[in-house]
Amino acid sequence: MSKLSETDLYAPVKSWLEARGFEVKAEIEAADVVACRAGEDPVIVELKTGFSLTLLQQAVVRQSVTDAVYVAVPRWKGRAGWKAFRGNIGLCRRLGVGVLSVQTDKGTVEVHADPEPFRPRKSKRRKGQLLKAFSRLEGDPNTGGTRGKRVTAYRQDAVRCAEFLSLNGASKGALVAGETGVERATQMMRDNHYGWFEKVETGVYMLSESGVTALAQPESE
Repeated sequence: MSKLSETDLYAPVKSWLEARGFEVKAEIEAADVVACRAGEDPVIVELKTGFSLTLLQQAVVRQSVTDAVYVAVPRWKGRAGWKAFRGNIGLCRRLGVGVLSVQTDKGTVEVHADPEPFRPRKSKRRKGQLLKAFSRLEGDPNTGGTRGKRVTAYRQDAVRCAEFLSLNGASKGALVAGETGVERATQMMRDNHYGWFEKVETGVYMLSESGVTALAQPESE
């Protein structure tokens, strides 16, 4: 099967636009596709065989001519392809750029986003999570841009519990919570996310060998 080219996308896109009453021509000035309809601003479509920074840059440049700018790429393949495609739809919406996918074997075009001003919806839940994580993290133990290992408020709480057990031996979760200020101490030791704790009996925990080792190392997620 031959590799798709940008020209393979043109016929389906042209047919899709013509069905909506546009006169369509290719390669006008720097634009791949230009469609005109009486009394309206032109529609510009940039064709590419896949999403790229170059495609988005081209679309943004075309917005100096008209607000009606689309990008057209081949339809995704598989679940991973859809996940990447969906992410690019979100990015294009933020740029005010429309998105078309083309099935060249069927000659069909699907609209995933129209070019219109982006109005972001804020999530109160995510904002709350962000501010809570910010307030709970002691100091500034991480370096911005760090990938992978990082110190979290959860880990700091786990370290407090581990340090208490290191000094006091096996203890009830309620005692650990009261002495360290970690309200969820019992649950954290029961969940044992890091493998630092061992259950002695109901509600009582001690430090594991992994916990002893962890306390001797720098804090990191």
